[in-house]
Amino acid sequence: MPPLDSSTAQLVLWAAIGYGLGSIPFGILVARLMGLGNLREIGSGNIGATNVLRTGSKLAALLTLLGDGAKGALAVLLARGFAGEDAAQLAALAAFAGHCWPVWLGFRGGKGVATFIGLWLALAWPVGLAICATWAAAAALSRRSSVGALTAAAFSTIWAVFLGQGTALALGIVLTLLVFWRHRANIARLRAGTEPRIGARDS
Repeated sequence: MPPLDSSTAQLVLWAAIGYGLGSIPFGILVARLMGLGNLREIGSGNIGATNVLRTGSKLAALLTLLGDGAKGALAVLLARGFAGEDAAQLAALAAFAGHCWPVWLGFRGGKGVATFIGLWLALAWPVGLAICATWAAAAALSRRSSVGALTAAAFSTIWAVFLGQGTALALGIVLTLLVFWRHRANIARLRAGTEPRIGARDS
């Protein structure tokens, strides 16, 4: 963990800002703006880019992916710029929580993969790039987004240590556990052999 240099008030403020940014439901907003219907009634009902892709619109999925990643990165960069590294890591965790449990949607959000990648790109871009490459390789080999996400999360702390970001190790472990928790249904389907492939229209 980084040194706790920020005041309690600053940490609370940046946690709140991080959560607020993270809770912006880009998937739902993009789907509505592009006339794709209610995302909750499509595919798995999830608000992330993988489910947006099930609408058949690659552009909408890309915009969702970029939006969800950007909000995690923005939370980190703002907190780091105005406070410090301790606030940046707390804002990162809060942004992830905001995406997964947004108050605006009754705490029923997404699984946080794009936000996870975005915040890591802002926290330490070499680690973020390594996570992106891990996700891409695992997803391409398996043709399943969940396998890419779980593999990338599992390797994220290894990349953090290997690339000299040990101060983010505790945060990385917490985020990895949360990614696995959010994907528990996917893990069950993978074990059962019923997990859909990328782009499949069914849940």
